[in-house]
Amino acid sequence: MFRIAEKTPLNPTVTKMVIEAPLVAKKAQPGQFIIVRPFEDSERIPLTIADFDRQAGTITIIFQIVGGTTMELNQLEAGQSVHDFVGPLGRASELEGLKKVAVVGGGVGCAIAYPTAKRLHELGAEVHSIVGFRSKDLVILEQEFEAVSDHMAKMSDDGTWGEKGLVTNALEALIQAGNQYDEVIAIGPLIMMKFVCKLTEKYGIKTTVSMNPIMIDGTGMCGGCRLTVGGVTKFACVDGPDFDGHQVDFDEAMHRGSTYREFETHAREASCNLLNKEVQ
Repeated sequence: MFRIAEKTPLNPTVTKMVIEAPLVAKKAQPGQFIIVRPFEDSERIPLTIADFDRQAGTITIIFQIVGGTTMELNQLEAGQSVHDFVGPLGRASELEGLKKVAVVGGGVGCAIAYPTAKRLHELGAEVHSIVGFRSKDLVILEQEFEAVSDHMAKMSDDGTWGEKGLVTNALEALIQAGNQYDEVIAIGPLIMMKFVCKLTEKYGIKTTVSMNPIMIDGTGMCGGCRLTVGGVTKFACVDGPDFDGHQVDFDEAMHRGSTYREFETHAREASCNLLNKEVQ
């Protein structure tokens, strides 16, 4: 059992948890993920490691409450424990040697982009963070990004936070202003990463994306997280989750990602009904 040391709501649909997992914290690197099971009969879900503290032996996860299992996870409070917490899994992000990088985060994907920006900052790179949300109410990790960024562009769909517009608008403005990036790292919704890659391809800038497809075992055996990269089948759990964004077949990934949408809706409704009965 893995004790929850802290639980903090970041916005109405996103929660941060700090989990006591010393062996995972000892090996964790930015870009890697864990698989968690809140209860013994829960589904296994992958969540990217948002932060880690080797000395305290803790791992920070940030998750959006969108389905039955994340609703179950959000039921737990500080002092309680999750049943399973396995990791670190996946390949760590390759950040050594980069001098100037644009880190682009969208929505809850910023929870993954932040540890990348933090590590680049620790390595001495010049970090330009471009973060976008639908509205001010959904913003997370604003102060954390500011602390590790040499420049931070804030974008929102409705203009209630930062500038109104898309992260691609801010990225192109920075490129056209003369910024020469060794690499662009984009993490967020598939549609956002797709259009970031279309933009950077036009300017010939290397671009890495973090893929988070449907995943079951996290060890490459089930094949659920397969995607096509450069015409070759890859597994996000063992070959990634970081890939060359210009090689990823985003249309296929988006199609596969919607396969279980109806099932997820039913699971969420079932969890809501169960919670309502418990409250009564």
